[in-house]
Amino acid sequence: MKTLVIDAPGRFSYGEKSRPLPKEGEVLLRVRRLGFCGSDLNTFRGGNPLVTFPRIPGHEIAATIEAVSPGVPAEYRIGQAVTLLPYTTCGRCSSCRSGRVNACRHNQTLGVQQDGAFTEYIVAPWEKLVPTASLGIRELALVEPLAVGFHAASRGRVASRDTVLVFGCGMVGLGAIAGAGLHRGATVIAVDVEDRKLEVARRAGAAHVINSAKENLHERLLALTDGHGPDVAIEAVGLPATFTACVDEVCFAGRVVYIGYAKAPVSYETKFFVMKELDILGSRNATRDDFRDVVALLESGRYPVEDTITRTVPFAESGEALAAWAANPGAVTKIHVEL
Repeated sequence: MKTLVIDAPGRFSYGEKSRPLPKEGEVLLRVRRLGFCGSDLNTFRGGNPLVTFPRIPGHEIAATIEAVSPGVPAEYRIGQAVTLLPYTTCGRCSSCRSGRVNACRHNQTLGVQQDGAFTEYIVAPWEKLVPTASLGIRELALVEPLAVGFHAASRGRVASRDTVLVFGCGMVGLGAIAGAGLHRGATVIAVDVEDRKLEVARRAGAAHVINSAKENLHERLLALTDGHGPDVAIEAVGLPATFTACVDEVCFAGRVVYIGYAKAPVSYETKFFVMKELDILGSRNATRDDFRDVVALLESGRYPVEDTITRTVPFAESGEALAAWAANPGAVTKIHVEL
């Protein structure tokens, strides 16, 4: 079966591998549609510290069940459309023992620490499947990245009374916006430097948008929050400047949530940690509850699916699409690949 392989930074190839066989308790999935993740982009650009080469990318998956093995519950049927949690859990580390399995110390995410789904068939434990009665393949391939943003809103304990600042209107940032705004009812302020992305953010649940390349961010935030600053600040860009801006702009007794890794070391004025008595939180991957909440939102039809997907390409053009994204990352929100 065909595969896409990132051979080294800036280099990809198309290959072949044998179709896997499901073991007891596993299902064989036929991959139907995939999304390129920001981590795939970072891998291709050589900036993902968790990846070794060569690597088959891909963990934003829409698939249909091709075969089931003994031990799989009867509710999972051949032909059924599913997405899946692409993370592993050891069950033994402190995170797993505390119930926060999304932060497993020994996690091996598909397409990152282990080969991913950019191929025709994969196997997965049935426990990782997330079925839906009504979503199509296109929507299912959006569930995982949106769930990562939903998890950030959950980590920030976002409530309807909150004003939430979200830096970055890429796919994960849109998940945070939708998770805080559409799902939890908060007032969301979205910040980006691309007007096109800010317009999508409005449709995804942002009440206010700020182009920080054109406006004074600090003054706008004070005006929008009666001089207090937002209750929660979520970072979904990965730049040192936005990491520090979260601490600078969040209100006293506020909450800061970091989703990704900064692309360079970050220097802080640490007095604000104490003076404001901030809760500074990391957010990693997503939980099954986050996946279910995203599925419910997509089933409601309130999320702007069409506006989110920048382009859809056939598998034979997937490597070239990834390379084009690397050359102009600001022009893309989401690339989908059809198999």
